[in-house]
Amino acid sequence: MCGFVGFVGEVEDREQVLTNMMNTIVHRGPDSEGKYVDEDAALGFRRLSIIDLSAVGDQPLYNEDRTLVLTFNGEIYNYQELRKELVEAGHVFTSNTDSETLIHGYEQWGEKLVDRLRGMYAFVIWDTQKKKMFGARDIFGIKPLYYAQMNGTFMYGSEIKAFMEHPKYDKVFNEAALANYLSFQFVPTNETFFKGVFCLQPGHYFTYENGKMEITRFFEPDFRGDTKKSFDEIVDDVERVMKDSVAMHKISDVEVASYLSSGVDSSYLTYLGQVDRTFTVGFDEGKYSEIQDAKEFAASINMKNDAKVISPEEYWDKLSDIQYYMDEPVADPAAIALYFLSQEASKKVKVVLSGEGSDELFGGYNIYCEPLEHTGFNKVPMPVRRALGWFAERCLPRGMKGRGFLMRHGKTLEERYFANATNIFTEREANKILKKGCEPGIQKVTKPLYDRVKGKDPVTKMQYVDMHLWLVHDILMKGDKMGMANSLEVRVPFLDKKVLELAETLPLDYKVRAPKTKVALRGAAEKVIRSKTAEKKKLGFPIPIRVWLKEDAYYNRVKEMFESDAAKQFFNTDLLLKMLDDHKAGKNTNEKTDNSRKIWTVYIFLVWYDRYFGHGKPVHPVMDRPVAYANA
Repeated sequence: MCGFVGFVGEVEDREQVLTNMMNTIVHRGPDSEGKYVDEDAALGFRRLSIIDLSAVGDQPLYNEDRTLVLTFNGEIYNYQELRKELVEAGHVFTSNTDSETLIHGYEQWGEKLVDRLRGMYAFVIWDTQKKKMFGARDIFGIKPLYYAQMNGTFMYGSEIKAFMEHPKYDKVFNEAALANYLSFQFVPTNETFFKGVFCLQPGHYFTYENGKMEITRFFEPDFRGDTKKSFDEIVDDVERVMKDSVAMHKISDVEVASYLSSGVDSSYLTYLGQVDRTFTVGFDEGKYSEIQDAKEFAASINMKNDAKVISPEEYWDKLSDIQYYMDEPVADPAAIALYFLSQEASKKVKVVLSGEGSDELFGGYNIYCEPLEHTGFNKVPMPVRRALGWFAERCLPRGMKGRGFLMRHGKTLEERYFANATNIFTEREANKILKKGCEPGIQKVTKPLYDRVKGKDPVTKMQYVDMHLWLVHDILMKGDKMGMANSLEVRVPFLDKKVLELAETLPLDYKVRAPKTKVALRGAAEKVIRSKTAEKKKLGFPIPIRVWLKEDAYYNRVKEMFESDAAKQFFNTDLLLKMLDDHKAGKNTNEKTDNSRKIWTVYIFLVWYDRYFGHGKPVHPVMDRPVAYANA
């Protein structure tokens, strides 16, 4: 596990430039560093040692004649079987790392290497003879890979901030991304908030040669729902494939622990993993804490649980540093809690298991029940439903019972659903609050996805959209960035190629039976953990934002930011301040309709903007553990 950076192109003092870029991501790999520099390319690496802790595992790694150079972030879980095949083909290994299988695998199979990989990864290989660069990202997007082409230079890296140390990089804010961010709470495309910087999408690889970049998609999920097996047989299959995946994800030369909430996903993984330690965080506000339930579950299976109560003060005080680590704003309040969870875990271990991805694969979000409910109303002709939805949105007061129902059912699934837990601002609301207004953009993002799953059932369509948007740009982004901010490797056993292959075969009835979700997975979990946990309705990661925003200390922080020059540059601040004041005064008290998430989404953007654009080049936070900075 590590972070990497690099570039192709001419620049003065190229080794020092590379060093400066590497120092921005020192948190991703504090154990060691490595560099490769020639007249064409420079590749840098920061290592967090997990497998083969010796120096021979340091990157960059080379093939036998040193014509290929590798930098790699992630884990290849089937590396042992790949290594055996490559040794039999005549390749000579110098380490016991999973990393080295990539470089010999590329020698052997070329671009087809990616079809053989089981793991989480982003890697780049430089061919010193062909002057060609090859890079790839795993099928789920667990590990990040950013790139930019500017001023005759190609740059890549695990984090965008590294580019800012390159003299050929032009830091320009991409205002066009702001409208979609307000609706999704993240940037939902391969574009970023930095003009000219892009993220390689999951299941894609690129080649860069002679100044030209070509991107190829090598994988796409296919939820066929074609199994002929009985439910009991599928439950047994889920148990088998999850045991195998967890065993793969426990391969390590250091201790592996687990995150633990009160839900079925992390609890099931914790049981299967038989880890020595579990970690939980929560808050003092009663319903916003899962600590007690987590401790009870850990005790029921005789495991240790380390829990931390996050105070409001430390949560808010850390926001700016967290935006530094995130690269881009993600307005999911759980991202900040995840930072503290990772921080606690990193005090004792380097690797944790996490339950992300089960909802997308097995049908776990509560909203997936919606298309299966109220089916009688859907028989009302669509023109009538559209008229009722239009009337509800514009004429009925917010919070009125039935308003949301009419608005949702006045649209087709393709029109109303664009990612789990989003729709922070409607496009109409975003257009009003942005000083320059905005053009509708959500359908431009979602239509290509829905087009690929025409003819599928509604739940499968929602899963597919979530896998490409919510999972990649929210769940996995915060998981990687918050773990790496604390030099912690986060592994996600649900997001495994073999688990996906099984999940793709599940029919609708094995995924969702409203109001029950993750039917097959819960069936497997019930065999080994207590039913109270296995059957628990999905809670998410509850954060008391709406409570805190009514307190003077945090209300004043937000108000100050809403009155800033940056806020005035982008937003109609009178509307922002009205939302804030109305919330503090107790208007729109319905938990589902208050403005706290809207306020938070704008506030997080402004905190991020201040960190990256308000004071020149962003400064790396002081790390809690001693780190040997190269040439610093």
